[in-house]
Amino acid sequence: MGVRKRERAEAIKEAKKTIYMAKLNNCPTSPRKMRLMADLVRGEKIDKALNILKFSSKESSRKLEKLLLSAINNWQQKNEDASVEDADLFVKEIRVDGGTMLKRLRPAPQGRAHRIRKRSNHVTLVLAANDNTQSK
Repeated sequence: MGVRKRERAEAIKEAKKTIYMAKLNNCPTSPRKMRLMADLVRGEKIDKALNILKFSSKESSRKLEKLLLSAINNWQQKNEDASVEDADLFVKEIRVDGGTMLKRLRPAPQGRAHRIRKRSNHVTLVLAANDNTQSK
């Protein structure tokens, strides 16, 4: 069992060397608002995605722009000899999941109370190098 487990762990470690990702946890924006921006950059090349995020007026675009720059920096850490322009990177996967919710009460008429849910989200961004499989 120990040999199999070690071989599997080494295989997973080798697979992670080709994955370039960044995560943003507990971002205080509702997942629905973040998904609007995530859908705009999914599948785009990184230079086009950065331009979309930079010139968008939405607040969630600033956070996604920093996350994309972090993923690009992670790619550079693993590929120190290559340049970003020659790599032809694109946003392979961007996933927005719901995070923790802060529950607050707001006073309502006649002694009642309404629940306010302050939502947060988790964003996972994965980059990949274009191997002529992407049609964009």
